[in-house]
Amino acid sequence: MKAVFKIDDDHPRQVEVDIQTLIVAGWAGRDIAAIEHHIEELAAIGVPRPTSVPLYYRIADNQLTQAARVQAVGEESSGEVETFVFAIDGEMYVSIASDHTDRKLETVSVAMSKQVCVKPVAQTAWRLADVADYWDELVIRSYIVENGEEVLYQEGTLATLRTPQDLIAGYTGGDAVLPQGAGMTCGTVGAIGGIRPAATFTMELHDPRRQRSLRHRYDVEALPVVA
Repeated sequence: MKAVFKIDDDHPRQVEVDIQTLIVAGWAGRDIAAIEHHIEELAAIGVPRPTSVPLYYRIADNQLTQAARVQAVGEESSGEVETFVFAIDGEMYVSIASDHTDRKLETVSVAMSKQVCVKPVAQTAWRLADVADYWDELVIRSYIVENGEEVLYQEGTLATLRTPQDLIAGYTGGDAVLPQGAGMTCGTVGAIGGIRPAATFTMELHDPRRQRSLRHRYDVEALPVVA
């Protein structure tokens, strides 16, 4: 899938990357307590415990989208805000994505529940090198619309999650830079009030030092479940 990103730095420009390998890094918490919290959160809706952590789920590259409107079968899917890293000519970039997941199917197969849903990604990105020195200070958050009002759904600093370099090295077997054409989501934080579906999902990566954010909003059209 060809994605186009506007690079937001001192020299704004557009870059195009052809993502041919899409990876979702799951169970990416940095400490056992955080991982266990997310495991219990998902167990509450019937999702089995992982066999090991982290896990790397391969997703079809045609599931990546930068659209503001997506479709999902049924009304039991929901988003998860995650950082999204990719490389162009050896230079790493970071954007924001949603590991949108079918929660009903997740109780049967986590891998399939992730595969059947598209993965929305923002249209803006930063150079990873520009934020690497204070990565733990960055904040990911998301909002959903409930009863006509936007409410905070997720929020936390990246200090609770493994760094992209750590996750990438675990996937590649040691190399901390993704190969050209690969993109990886790097874990999420817990949902405030529990995991639940919503027709509108807004995600954000906030840089408190430079007072800037990457944001993307998408709406979900629920398709009928036909038996």
